[in-house]
Amino acid sequence: MRENVKTPKRNRLLAAVVAAGLAGTAFAGGVMTNTSESLAEAVSVPAPQQTFGFADVVEKVTPAVVSVRVKEKVSDVSSDETDRANPFESLPDDHPMRRFFEFGQPGQPGAPGTPPRGPRRENRQATAQGSGFFISDDGYIVTNNHVVEDGENFTIVMNDGKEYDARLIGTDKRTDLAVLKVDADNQKFTYVEFGDDSKTRIGEWVVAVGNPFGLGGSVTAGIISARGRDIGAGPYDDFLQIDAAVNRGNSGGPAFDLSGKVIGVNTAIFSPSGGNVGIAFAIPASTAKTVVASLREGVNVERGWLGVQIAPVTDDIAEAVGLSNEEGAIVTLPETNTPAAEAGIETGDVITAVNGEAVANPRELSRKVAGFAPGTTIDIKVWRGNGEQTIAVKLGNLNSLDESASVGGPSLGAPVDPSSLSGYGLTLTPSEDGAGVVVTEVEPASPAAERGMSAGDVIVSINGKAVKTQREVRDALAAADKSGRKAALFQLRTGDQNRFVALPIEKG
Repeated sequence: MRENVKTPKRNRLLAAVVAAGLAGTAFAGGVMTNTSESLAEAVSVPAPQQTFGFADVVEKVTPAVVSVRVKEKVSDVSSDETDRANPFESLPDDHPMRRFFEFGQPGQPGAPGTPPRGPRRENRQATAQGSGFFISDDGYIVTNNHVVEDGENFTIVMNDGKEYDARLIGTDKRTDLAVLKVDADNQKFTYVEFGDDSKTRIGEWVVAVGNPFGLGGSVTAGIISARGRDIGAGPYDDFLQIDAAVNRGNSGGPAFDLSGKVIGVNTAIFSPSGGNVGIAFAIPASTAKTVVASLREGVNVERGWLGVQIAPVTDDIAEAVGLSNEEGAIVTLPETNTPAAEAGIETGDVITAVNGEAVANPRELSRKVAGFAPGTTIDIKVWRGNGEQTIAVKLGNLNSLDESASVGGPSLGAPVDPSSLSGYGLTLTPSEDGAGVVVTEVEPASPAAERGMSAGDVIVSINGKAVKTQREVRDALAAADKSGRKAALFQLRTGDQNRFVALPIEKG
């Protein structure tokens, strides 16, 4: 028989609260508190249930990856140069250190009593090694330009040790890509295809196959750790950063996703010590695919050309020209007789978009323009005079450029009638040819000095308005102050280079 126990009123109330699920109630130090306004939930991702390795991918793709041996011509060496290898040979016979550096036995080069050698020249060849991969069954191979440049003979070493001679089809230095061709009758090669790197996310697995240190086919794995890396290799840097172990000799080798598609071509490593430290860079497949297609056809890679010198838009520059953010590329100089100049793009314009796509910085502008074929007409959106304009530009051909002609800067000469620009730390004087105002002195620790202005700079314009005298400089600054701007945009020329500096406006 179950005992019947009465519940006090207070306990019954508490029981009702418990029965409600305590959804909005918690106890802290014996005090009931309301937590109906709970914090956002922490990130939680279900862990993959299956375990896997890379053996299936490696087994399929490895036969398509090769070692590339390159024989390079080395300059002839004379006996005079080789004899300089021992600097102590020129010591006098009675020198006290001479006895510590006797040069071998009689009859050997450099030994006492041996006649001097006559002039001798020799032809030598050095061998460089890298990696590559087949992209067709008839023998086309992708590798890096820096692997094959200066090469005379090329040998392809297969994963099974077989060797084939190869010939160079074409190279593109700007993207560091090259194409070789193996001509082998009745031979079909295992090959791989380029994938879509744009669908590869940061954190996804990547498998690198190559020839590190000349050891032959080796496999490493890691993840995509970053995209769009600029490593200073060229104007079109847009590398994938991977953390797979990539070392010397891996250059030109492929980086695969788990479906066996090539998402990048390994081309560089970050290596303070000469060895792998877990940071490598690969040319994205989207770039490599386009370049390689042109090289296979035996044509030079053609890129669109705008014809401007550009610089980043800093926070100060954005403030000076009235932009709400520091994105885009400011035109420091539209070169003469270029598509940009003919279309009406001017110094001081900030290019903010190409064909409706926003431009974040100068490097992105370069990549976008280079992605169009020469002769294509594109719409360039610029910020000019507190407003946007769209300018149609028919692009030229970057490959057809001759060496740029030097643009002579104004002669600085001796200062004439210098005057101080109060509050800015500048001393100015008119230029001899009347084109701009010369900076003759910059006070240390002044706003101008802090922003890199120096004696010899020529102020060409302020906020887009040309200046020729110190008075015009002051008037331009006063106009900027009156318009409510916090900074004024100085266009400076030093020699044949233009740049922009934004100086805070001094309140007088």
